[in-house]
Amino acid sequence: MHDYDLSDLENAIRSVKDFPKPGIIFKDIATLLKNGDLFAEAVDYMYDHFRDEDIDLVAGIESRGFIFAAALAYKLNIGLIPVRKPGKLPGNTISETYDLEYGADTLEMQEDAFSEGKRILLVDDLLATGGSAGAACRLVEKLGGIIVGIAFLIELAFLNGREKIKDKDIHSLIVYQSE
Repeated sequence: MHDYDLSDLENAIRSVKDFPKPGIIFKDIATLLKNGDLFAEAVDYMYDHFRDEDIDLVAGIESRGFIFAAALAYKLNIGLIPVRKPGKLPGNTISETYDLEYGADTLEMQEDAFSEGKRILLVDDLLATGGSAGAACRLVEKLGGIIVGIAFLIELAFLNGREKIKDKDIHSLIVYQSE
């Protein structure tokens, strides 16, 4: 079914040392995204994992999560919910703050994003410490939604982000065990 294996996707991701700050090795997905065949393959792998689930909506986490969430929503023929940084969504919103290594950040969702009981697939490009994914899960659950699963292109397993969302069906295409 797949023309590529996951190592092709992994090999297409560039590692950039000391970005955005010294000591960080940034996983640059732009090198994968610019290859249409590999981008399609990544979306297809995510789709294959969740296509038989009863999903009402896909929620994408700002900003690179939007890329994969929109493609999955299209393939599943369902709607898309943006999960954004504060002040980016009009109307009434709910918010959830989460801890970062140094400080905190916040995500928001519109209060009328969906009705209670809807089944939501959460999508982001990267699972690192689990803060943003955990916050997005709490937002969905505050509105009475059910997290069907969470899809990531990349997981940095050595940062233990899975621990913050361990009660969810987590599907990561590429898993890095160490930096």
